[in-house]
Amino acid sequence: MAVCVLKKGEGRTIKSGGAWIYDNEIDYIKGNYENGDILDVEDFDGYVMGKGFINDNSKIRIRMLTRKKETLIDDDFLRMRVRNAWEYRKNVMLKPEDLEACRIIFGEADWLPGLVVDKYADVLVVESLSLGIDRLKNKIIDILKELMAEDGYKIRGVYERSDAPVRKKEGLRPYKGFIGEEFDTKVEICENGVYYLVDVENGQKTGFFLDQKYNRLAMHRICKDKKVLDCFTHMGTFALNAGIAGAREVTGLDISEYAIGQARENAVRNGLEDRVSFRVANVLDELPRLYEEGEKYDVVILDPPAFTKSREATKNAIKGYREINMKGMKLVKDGGYLATCSCSHFMTEELFKKTIGQAAQSTHKRLRQIEFRTQAPDHPILWSADESFYLKFLIFQVCEER
Repeated sequence: MAVCVLKKGEGRTIKSGGAWIYDNEIDYIKGNYENGDILDVEDFDGYVMGKGFINDNSKIRIRMLTRKKETLIDDDFLRMRVRNAWEYRKNVMLKPEDLEACRIIFGEADWLPGLVVDKYADVLVVESLSLGIDRLKNKIIDILKELMAEDGYKIRGVYERSDAPVRKKEGLRPYKGFIGEEFDTKVEICENGVYYLVDVENGQKTGFFLDQKYNRLAMHRICKDKKVLDCFTHMGTFALNAGIAGAREVTGLDISEYAIGQARENAVRNGLEDRVSFRVANVLDELPRLYEEGEKYDVVILDPPAFTKSREATKNAIKGYREINMKGMKLVKDGGYLATCSCSHFMTEELFKKTIGQAAQSTHKRLRQIEFRTQAPDHPILWSADESFYLKFLIFQVCEER
């Protein structure tokens, strides 16, 4: 097995618990290897750092699998990793039924770097983002299916959604298709008492945004008998949660006709079409129009897509988040509620809160924070792996300046 030796003073991320080694941290590599191989990692003085996948195509040169040199990366090792991930979800989700739609493997945070596996009822959706894990994904899926079957969860099909552009950085082509036998890729799930039809083949990401599960649930207690505006509604998730919680009137906005079509179907599926409506609109244009018309809402929900996917674009993202929060706050009745979030890990908690504060100051609003939340625990945050902490979700009461 080849050995990667780090430069003196490098490897600080993995020494503090992270999972990545960048190309500029490596001094030299002893022995022969091919991209995707597993090799040993040592510090400059020979101290053993563990084992990981190597890929010369990526600036993330090595993705760590273990911190123990003596560990064999064999079937027993993979079974241990997969079992730990599955047992973790069984322990941390609020209710057993929350496992119906749940992230089972979350890449580096489950020490299976580059691999995501989501469960929708009896279907698994796989996203493989690194060359090394791509070689092992089928074996990992077989192990996961076996372990889930032991607990009474029979999986009828597996679909791969490895079509994210980031795969190109690993020298991999985007790919989507069945792993094993074909099946109907539209799957019904139930989350927080709301039913959805998830399109795992054509939907966003792996078909659904599971990370907001308990944030949607947190909105139930403040939406009853309220007039609610859900911006960037996508499949109508927050809007439908407001409806199921007893909201008087809910409007969902999204620029995607496909997403709005799904949202309307989901409203009918839940018998909410009389109180929950959706329309195609550019939220950034629609909010000022609603304000000019004198519209006011008891609850405004802002769940925009990531305004930045790189550190370099953060400055523009700050402007975007400030603008959308200013527009949202203006539509909240005095004493009403604003739920706002960011799904970019480059928009740190501190920076996001500062930006919201600037929006409040500009609109002469006073905010009373009710709750700060992150992603659901099936998307665990691995300390020292900053990329695993990405979702920031805040609920405020919005008051006029007095």
